[in-house]
Amino acid sequence: MSSTFSFQIYSSVTNIPSNWDSLATNNIFLSRDYLEILAISAPKNVQCHFIGMFLNEELVGIAVTQYINLSELHSFGERDHCLKTIVRDFVFKNFSSNVLVLGNNMLTGQNGWCFGSKLPASEGLALLKKATDELKKNFRTNGTKIHLTIFKDFAEERIPFFKIPEFKSFFQFTTQPNMIFNIRDSWSNFDDYIADLSKKYRDQYKRARKKAEGISKRKLSLEEITSYNSRIYALYMNVAKNAPFNTFYLSENHFKTLKTLLKDKFLFYGYFVGDELIGFNTLIKNGKDIDTYFLGYDEIYQREKMLYLNMLYDMIGFSINKEYSRIIFARTALEIKSSVGAQPVDMYGMMQHSNPFVNLFVSRTFSYFEPKMEWKERNPFK
Repeated sequence: MSSTFSFQIYSSVTNIPSNWDSLATNNIFLSRDYLEILAISAPKNVQCHFIGMFLNEELVGIAVTQYINLSELHSFGERDHCLKTIVRDFVFKNFSSNVLVLGNNMLTGQNGWCFGSKLPASEGLALLKKATDELKKNFRTNGTKIHLTIFKDFAEERIPFFKIPEFKSFFQFTTQPNMIFNIRDSWSNFDDYIADLSKKYRDQYKRARKKAEGISKRKLSLEEITSYNSRIYALYMNVAKNAPFNTFYLSENHFKTLKTLLKDKFLFYGYFVGDELIGFNTLIKNGKDIDTYFLGYDEIYQREKMLYLNMLYDMIGFSINKEYSRIIFARTALEIKSSVGAQPVDMYGMMQHSNPFVNLFVSRTFSYFEPKMEWKERNPFK
């Protein structure tokens, strides 16, 4: 590698280069404002670092890493209580509890790094591998041994860039797909979308809307998010704890911090029955994409009112009316997202265990520990 390329690791957003955002223009999740949110209100068991990559003195690449301490989690998800889950939790806590992720474990998609035109992808990845090695050395100096190193969530066309010596001992894996909803050019409003649904899925839409009668929805301001803060967190935790596998829980002030720093780029919609907040969803404007963020709901209303499905329709309606190109629906609830028109896009990762012997078995044991989701892909359109 040319010695003119170098990297610098920052533990604070205040220290990152002043022109950082010039490389984050296409992705809000690498922007200074969003990284500031991570610094202020990252989950308790997550610690972030930021990497600048340079050609001589010029900033040509940026990246974010997260150290995740899984031993601090009281639960990886409470939905499944089978033996496999108990074994998995034991193994994670005892042999893989210290994880270093190149990327953002709170999001789905390639939100971990961005290389400028002067930094070839393979050279950039080799630099990032060096940076993770230095981070691991720093953690070890402070008494923390990193067990797993993961380069997270890149698209299939990026796989060839990892075919370099630095990643020879890494195991390539794929997990649940990212559900992406592409907005057709022929849709000028939400009614055009409904018109393109087949009868079965138009009926599903009508049934969901009928069930939702009596629910009012409104966009919440920073003041309202602040006043409903504890209720919002309870609704979020209600959903988060029922996920089959968790590596973090958001901090209680997370949504308030998002609204404070991202302002109108962060949208928070509350769903009410009377004055009672029964659910919410959040969206982040990211260029021509709308990224769905975290949500929460009261389980009773979710079942009675088909609340989650109604939220999906609302997100689609908003995105079409505002002329966005795509909705990034992320992972989880794959089948119901598929039923409204989202399509699965496989995401890949690279993983290495610090113990060379254990690393030999990572590929064989990964499928055992990764919760396998059986689901049927739907096509709701005519």
